[in-house]
Amino acid sequence: MADRFEPRFDIAGLLTAVVTHAGTDALLMVAHMNAEALERTRATGRAHFWSRSRQALWLKGETSGHFLDVQEIRVDCDQDCLWLKVLPAGPACHTGAASCFFRRLDGNRLVPLV
Repeated sequence: MADRFEPRFDIAGLLTAVVTHAGTDALLMVAHMNAEALERTRATGRAHFWSRSRQALWLKGETSGHFLDVQEIRVDCDQDCLWLKVLPAGPACHTGAASCFFRRLDGNRLVPLV
């Protein structure tokens, strides 16, 4: 078992980042990070991601004020996925929901969680 951090980015240069609430462990969101997003996250303590749709780096909360203050970064066994434990300064989802996972699948329908 290696003790050096050597992230294994995919062919597109990305790592998957699973984000949970540091206090409750609630699943907030899943996003992607490139090397620059990871570097800025580690340097600032605020979550930065790579937007695949916009092809741009983004600081979560930059426009909404709903920053994700990173408390801990965990690395999976293959070093190709990160788990960010954060304290959110507001809703994590761009829809205004506390979590991006606010619906469940029921057959072919998406049903809001109560």
